[in-house]
Parts: sequence; structure tokens; C-alpha cells
Amino acid sequence: MYLVALLLLGGILWQGLVSVHPFGDPGEVPMDQYYLEKAQPEKAANNVVTAIVFDYRGFDTLGEGAVLFTAICSVAALFRQGGHGK
Repeated sequence: MYLVALLLLGGILWQGLVSVHPFGDPGEVPMDQYYLEKAQPEKAANNVVTAIVFDYRGFDTLGEGAVLFTAICSVAALFRQGGHGK
């Protein structure tokens, strides 16, 4: 039973390792060409990165900003000076 599970896990790990792209070669993704061709006409942004971050993935960027803001507020509250004991 354990041998079968070990062989299955080993096979899954081996398949994952052999399907990884070589370092420095990210491979072709069909969406890359779409963004390069459509960013300026659809979003009127001269910079493709800006169009992707703020227009195509705006809600994702908003969520990342909220997480960063929460982390900063948490660290500031953790290290603030003062309290009820003074």
C-alpha cells in the first residue's frame, strides 16, 4: 500500500520536474500576443505594463493594495509607542 502511494507520488513529482521550462525560457503564452496587440487600441495606454496592471487586472491590483495597506497598519500598530500603562 505504501509502496503504491510512494510510486504514485514519485511519478507525479517526476512529471512535474520534466515539464518545467528551462531557466530563462518562459515559453509562449497566447495572451502575451493579445496584450501586445490590443493594449493601446482597447485601453488607450501607451505602456503595455500599465494597461495590464491597471485596466485588465484592476481588481487584482486593488486587492493587492488592500493587503499591503493592512500589513502596514498591522506592523505600525504592533510597534507603536505608548499604551494604557503610562
